[in-house]
Amino acid sequence: MTTLSPLHALALDSSRWHELEHAYGTASDIPDLLRQLDSLPASHAEQDPWFSLWSALAHQDDVFPASFAAVPHVVRALAQSPSTADATYFQFPAVVEALRQRNAVEIPDDLRTAYFAALAALPGLVAKAADRAWDEGFLACALSAVAAAKGFGSVAEAALELTPYVADEFMEWFHSR
Repeated sequence: MTTLSPLHALALDSSRWHELEHAYGTASDIPDLLRQLDSLPASHAEQDPWFSLWSALAHQDDVFPASFAAVPHVVRALAQSPSTADATYFQFPAVVEALRQRNAVEIPDDLRTAYFAALAALPGLVAKAADRAWDEGFLACALSAVAAAKGFGSVAEAALELTPYVADEFMEWFHSR
């Protein structure tokens, strides 16, 4: 199993969460939401805790210092069972990294190591999920996670839109140029 060192991730009981910001103010509510991910093998982005995490941490194409503190916890939860985890576990860190790159958002120094270690774990976790059945949404999230982990933010964003229909249209355009 891929594991992330808990030594670098911001502890969920750290007072630092009260200093970090998200879309609605201080991030003191985020640790309780992240704790819920461990007990949910599958969920939907429209339900909590995902709805609140997305709303606060990847809000209207913006990311925040708390977003970078949350990613290692999302990836740690994903690492517990990548073969059964919902696609959102792959999608969330990919979107945070893509938006970070697009908007040139600085990561607080104390969060950098854990954040980049979490991203680096994503390709291995995608590989561990290879034996499961993938629908087009899972495929897009897995591709996006690998692209984000390798530093290709714009490709990560594009991969999230790459359904078979869009891929067919893209290939038509590509071959007609």
